[in-house]
Amino acid sequence: MTPPCSVWNTAPTSAPAQRNGRYAPGSAAHPAKMHPGIAAHAIRTYTQPGDLVLDPMCGIGTTLVEALHLGRNALGIEYEPKWATLASLNTRTAAQASGTGTGVVRRGDARHLTALAPAVAHGNVDLVVTSPPYGPSVHGQVRSSRESGERGVVKKDFRYSHDRANLAHVSTAHLLEAFTEILTQCRTMLRPSGTVVVTTRPWREHGELIDLPSAVLAAGKAAGLTPTERCAALLAGIRNSHLITRPSFFQMKNVRDARRQGIPLSVVQHEDVLVFTRPESGTGKPCPTSDNSACAAAFRSRTCSRRPRRDH
Repeated sequence: MTPPCSVWNTAPTSAPAQRNGRYAPGSAAHPAKMHPGIAAHAIRTYTQPGDLVLDPMCGIGTTLVEALHLGRNALGIEYEPKWATLASLNTRTAAQASGTGTGVVRRGDARHLTALAPAVAHGNVDLVVTSPPYGPSVHGQVRSSRESGERGVVKKDFRYSHDRANLAHVSTAHLLEAFTEILTQCRTMLRPSGTVVVTTRPWREHGELIDLPSAVLAAGKAAGLTPTERCAALLAGIRNSHLITRPSFFQMKNVRDARRQGIPLSVVQHEDVLVFTRPESGTGKPCPTSDNSACAAAFRSRTCSRRPRRDH
């Protein structure tokens, strides 16, 4: 049976416009920021105010920031010290602005999620929103020769770091193995019937299509999660019933290069969104009460007041 599918109108404005005024200086340099509109749509659709949202690879904290501005509580794990520091700052700013939610950021490897997360959050997460790292082939920004003082166009901000242990640097096979581990940890963190939303997209490497969405779907199943939806989140705007594309420089270059070689590529205008749920009979430690507000209150009182812990 094919899972239900819908199209999410997540880019009425560009991602930089959606981030404007919400992030600390330096945040824009992250090579693989979660699209704010996608995170916000998932949070509105699958949670209620006071629920707990988790991103096990939170980067600069986009998922957490959107959750807090929507009155939810937020928990993030980030491997890289630089991005964890910025995620903490962005999350704290969002928590202070919302005045209702609690944000916690902890630094570490998401494969050890259950050891890093506050014990009170185990079995009480309502929604996971995350995306696997892709590596430098599809990330980065460009600057012109005028800006760089060099000839032509120069690529920048395409690395998470130089740490070879970062999953962005490993092979696709190793990445999927690790991502399955992470999703297995997420299943333990979820409440029964809790939701996991993974955004991803395919890409080409040396002319070969890497079908990451299908591989992530298999990883979710291997982690014990149940696929429930496969949706398309728009990266293009809609104006007068027409799509307004916002492709990156690299997308346009890759498409033009491919077409010159006779490969009929098109500009990517959406992210694949894979939605899973945790089975009712799965393992975990449900909250003693079914009242989400009580769980949120316990999370706030046992982890922090409204200032995320900084482990770095």
